[in-house]
Amino acid sequence: MSSALRRWGSLLDAALGITAAVILFVLMAVTFVDVIGRYLFNHPLSGAFETTELLMLVLIFAGLPLVSRADEHVTMDFIDSLLGPRGLAAAMRLTHLVCAATMALLAWLVWVKAGRIASYGDTTDVLQITVAPFVYFMSLMIGLSGLVHLWNAFRPQAASSGAPSDGPAA
Repeated sequence: MSSALRRWGSLLDAALGITAAVILFVLMAVTFVDVIGRYLFNHPLSGAFETTELLMLVLIFAGLPLVSRADEHVTMDFIDSLLGPRGLAAAMRLTHLVCAATMALLAWLVWVKAGRIASYGDTTDVLQITVAPFVYFMSLMIGLSGLVHLWNAFRPQAASSGAPSDGPAA
């Protein structure tokens, strides 16, 4: 893999990883303040449930490309030993291509849905946060995951193991 692609992959990993860490911290803080407010002061944090929902959405979809890039999706390997190295490589490539196509379709469908949500002007009930940007984010992360799967299908040594390959070992 070229150094430029490796650098972009590292930047993507860092950006999405830092985003996930910040979101987890904010989720913890919101939950802490809500619980303390609810049980000690009988006054829960207004909008805590909505905030938690939206942050969980961002956390899950920001993590999707990371999991795809690291090739760490849940897998079943009960037929791997029957296929042999070449069969396994072909099966892995086919799996990544199917995942890429599925992700592309899902990204498009979610993007269309986000457009409808934006046209309705949907917001959350309590805090009145506009929902459409979150759905657009979902679509972009699904699309990015599809691109990662497409890359995984054609990268060197794609089927040699569950670990990502940066090309031939030095």
